Amino acid sequence: MPATEPTVVEVFASLIGHPWRHLVLRWNWKSGVTSAIIRGSIFFTANLAAGLGAATGAMLTEFAYRTFLSGAYGAVTQALRKARPPWAAALSAAVVLPVCSHSVEFTVHWLRGTPKLAVSVIASVSFSVLSTLFNSYVMRRGVLVVGDGDRKTLLDDFAMMPRMIGGFVALVPVAVWRLARRDKSACPQM
Repeated sequence: MPATEPTVVEVFASLIGHPWRHLVLRWNWKSGVTSAIIRGSIFFTANLAAGLGAATGAMLTEFAYRTFLSGAYGAVTQALRKARPPWAAALSAAVVLPVCSHSVEFTVHWLRGTPKLAVSVIASVSFSVLSTLFNSYVMRRGVLVVGDGDRKTLLDDFAMMPRMIGGFVALVPVAVWRLARRDKSACPQM
């Protein structure tokens, strides 16, 4: 790995050039397990109006493929965590990955005949954008990563979540405050 942080383009070139290394050997089980649980719950809840059987079927469908897909998705997000500039890495993860992931999700549930497909996918897409930005944020801080000498347990990661959530929620207000403060100091005093 180069001494400097790679660019977003370099990360994607490496992912395309070495998919086995990035998507299989660095499969992020933490992302796979947590995403399957959360998304299974989303699909269960969205389909409950169609009956318990439909809701359970939609949830089990999510569990069946989402663990594997989200583990690969987490591996890509983890690969982007050190890319520069950070905003481009976060934006790439928040746009490119959900488009790919939800294309698979829609196809799987459409083939299965999930009754509340539109509601389920809209809820899942909404969750994806937010969760991908959050995962990008926490992975840059060494949380929810696997391999590469990052040997924290999932329980260790969960213990850090209150601080990570607070920092993530404060990110935009702090950036706006810093920008406003910088603009104020650049303006001449009247």
